[in-house]
Amino acid sequence: MPETPEDTFNAFFLEVGILAQLSRALFEARLPPGFTLPQFTVLNHLVRVRDGRTPLDLARAFQVPKTSMTHSLAVLERHGLVEMRPNAKDGRSKCVFITETGRAFRQKALEAITPDMAALAARFPAARLAEALPVLTDLRQIMDAMRDV
Repeated sequence: MPETPEDTFNAFFLEVGILAQLSRALFEARLPPGFTLPQFTVLNHLVRVRDGRTPLDLARAFQVPKTSMTHSLAVLERHGLVEMRPNAKDGRSKCVFITETGRAFRQKALEAITPDMAALAARFPAARLAEALPVLTDLRQIMDAMRDV
């Protein structure tokens, strides 16, 4: 049992890290060959948050170097999943928009992992996970705010 609040946080983030690795491997096994989870998460972000953002905005949102984001976007663009358009605000940069093909790719990827999620739900009650979501959301929001300070 953790002895201090810091021990609790360390134990929590250790478990989160292991879960992140396990879930990444599971999800990437369901993606078409040549695609990675970071590329999928860009598509997911563009659908969930909004598209029309610059590569630099996306790199900041994902906390990755701009070169890494540029590589991911190039792969997605090469496959017709996103398109780059001139930024109407400054004319110098570009903005990223998800294509209909990208939306369909994202949906197909989510459908591919559905049997795995069903198998997990058969072994671990979704209601327990639902109970944890508000706590995780609160922690994410606090950590998001801390990174912007």
